[in-house]
Amino acid sequence: MTYSSAHEPGTVRKLWQLLEPVHAVVYFAPEAYEEAGALGYATDDRWPMYFAYRAAPLGPADATLVNALFYSFSPRMVEHYLARSWHTARPARVLAARAAGADRALHALLGERTASPELAEAARLARRAAEAVTTAGRPLAAANAALPWPSAPHTVLWHAATILREHRGDGHLAALQAHHLDPVESLVLQSGVGAAPAEWFESRQWSAGEWQAARGRLAARGLLAEAGGGDSSGDGAATAAGLALRTEVEKLTDELASGPWSALTPQEVARLADLLLPPVLDIVGAGILPTRGTLGIGMKYDYEG
Repeated sequence: MTYSSAHEPGTVRKLWQLLEPVHAVVYFAPEAYEEAGALGYATDDRWPMYFAYRAAPLGPADATLVNALFYSFSPRMVEHYLARSWHTARPARVLAARAAGADRALHALLGERTASPELAEAARLARRAAEAVTTAGRPLAAANAALPWPSAPHTVLWHAATILREHRGDGHLAALQAHHLDPVESLVLQSGVGAAPAEWFESRQWSAGEWQAARGRLAARGLLAEAGGGDSSGDGAATAAGLALRTEVEKLTDELASGPWSALTPQEVARLADLLLPPVLDIVGAGILPTRGTLGIGMKYDYEG
């Protein structure tokens, strides 16, 4: 199936790669931890903050809903962190802390760039794309799109990046399900194609038995090479069929994410990419984001050309 868009999937993927670091500061920046800590969340690791910040646009969602929408985390992990989330602070307060954390973090990371005409232009372009998001079947995108827009350009850029990121993520889950990959299988195959070592996925807290069972299911489908070992470190690489299937998942994800970008001309998309590069380099250069993640941002697939 081919989706109509003014922009190729590879271009859509490039924009995600540029906007993801802008969105992600709220899960890693010291300022975001400080805001969460002030609400009473534990800050010895990022997960209490992550689940509260990301789920807050949904209102006081329970673990069943969050598990369904976040998809790749162990249900036990979601239940653990959601059990106290809304007792610690109600979603409205969490949203205020999240906004303050993003604001402060980007001020610290970008400095005088936050007041530059270039960043203001990038924010306007990204907002136009975000306001063009179709939220039908996209619950996390819809929840974020329903929030009021901030006023400062750097916070407008962050909010636009968040809406577009969740829009893409909702579509990604549809692509995984269309290719019959359950939550843990999606991670095992992601590791198998070389997006990140298997141990990087341990933070999602699937048990060794669950990981190995998923390996077996993928191997039975011819998607993963057989490998010895009794834990996730023994995972085999993806077969040619596994790499082809993962490529199709990523291509469909990019195609499903392409709609909002039709609000911009190809020239405006190119301009936005140019405008985003300097602030993104500032963010990445600060060293607060993981040097390697589980999203496969650095992966290149054949369809990109």
